[in-house]
Amino acid sequence: MNHYSIYWIKEEFARFFYYRSDILCRFIKSYHRLQNREDLKRQFQYITIDMPEDALISHILNNQPSNARIENNEQFLVIEKGTCNISLHIEQKRIKFLGDIIHDAEGLLFPALRTYQPYFFVVGQAEYDFGWISPVLQLKGNDKAGQVLYSYL
Repeated sequence: MNHYSIYWIKEEFARFFYYRSDILCRFIKSYHRLQNREDLKRQFQYITIDMPEDALISHILNNQPSNARIENNEQFLVIEKGTCNISLHIEQKRIKFLGDIIHDAEGLLFPALRTYQPYFFVVGQAEYDFGWISPVLQLKGNDKAGQVLYSYL
């Protein structure tokens, strides 16, 4: 199983770092590796939004296909549909989830999160395993540059 974390990034930072997602990924990994550094802790707290656990779980559950099997308990939420299976746990600043491949989350989790809000950033364990769950058009807003980003995710 692969481990991933999803962070809700404040809009101003999501727009700034959308085309600089490698920098954001390195920062998040540095923060988790060096949590005793007060400067990283303050920066991480400043650019991320707390996860509203009850509202997120409710939204995820209400946006699942009728043929998905869902197990919801105090520790984690499991979503299964066919051969796809993910297990997630919501913490204060991130959603941690396990899945065989990221495409399972693309089918079971990301569509629900996209309808919740577009500024979720995913970080995996591998070096180039990161990206935004929403496409550039959703984040672009009034950006006149019309740039396109191809994520590694």
